[in-house]
Amino acid sequence: MKKIFAIAAAVLMTASMLSAQNTFKGIVKYKVESTGQVAMQIPEEAATAEIKVSGNDMYTKSAIFFQSPFSECVLVQNLTITRCENYGMLLSYLRSQGSEFDYQGEGKLIIKNTAKSSDFDSLEIVDTEPGHFYYEYTSETKEIAGVTAKKMVRHMYDEEGVDHPRVMWICEEIGPKINILFDGIKGMPLECTVEAGEGKAITYTATEVVKGKVKEADFLLPDGYDTLSEEELETLGTQLQEELELLQEE
Repeated sequence: MKKIFAIAAAVLMTASMLSAQNTFKGIVKYKVESTGQVAMQIPEEAATAEIKVSGNDMYTKSAIFFQSPFSECVLVQNLTITRCENYGMLLSYLRSQGSEFDYQGEGKLIIKNTAKSSDFDSLEIVDTEPGHFYYEYTSETKEIAGVTAKKMVRHMYDEEGVDHPRVMWICEEIGPKINILFDGIKGMPLECTVEAGEGKAITYTATEVVKGKVKEADFLLPDGYDTLSEEELETLGTQLQEELELLQEE
C-alpha cells in the first residue's frame, strides 16, 4: 500500500510540475537601439533580434543575447544551455604565430552547461555584497508588443557599496520559469537597457510576439561543430589563455 501511495504522489507531483511549465510557442521579435547619453552606432544586422520559444526551450542567433563574442547561436532546453561558438579566426591567427594546440579542429565548438534549480534560490534574497545581485519583482505593469509585462529590477552593488539597478520588463508566461539565458529570471524579457560604459547604453524592446510559427526543426543545432569532452575544453581554454598571454608579453 505504501508503494501505491508513493507512486500516486510521484504522479501528482509530476503533473503539478508540468502544469506549472509555460506552454507558449512562438517568436519574440525585438528592436535594438542606442539609448545612452553617448550615441552608439548599431549595425544594421544587429538592429533587430528574435528568440524562438517552445515551452521551456529557446533558440536564438541574435548577438544581443550572447554572453560570448564567439557565440553563433544558443539553444536553451530547460536548465541546459548549449552554445555554438566559433574560435576559428583566433585559432588561425595563433597558429600563424607558431602556437600549437592539442585540439586540431577548425574551432567550431559546441559548449554545453547544465545548471540546477538550487543555483538560483538566492536571486530574490537581498544581497549587497560587491559583484553579487538579486532580483526585485514588482506589481507594476505596462503593455509591450500587445503583451502585459511586469517590472523587475536587478540590483548589483560595486566595491563602494553603490547599487547599479537594471530595470527589465518581463512576461512570466513566456519562456522557462527559470530562464538561464537571462541569469535565472522568471520568464522572458520584453524590454531591457544594458549599460555599456562611458555614458553608452543599449535597449532591446519587443516589437512583436508571434504565436505559433515554430516547429521542432527550429530548435536543432547546426551541423559542422565539434563536441569536446569537459577535459578537452578545459585544456583548449588553458592553452588559448597561455598563448595569448605570451603574445602580449612580446
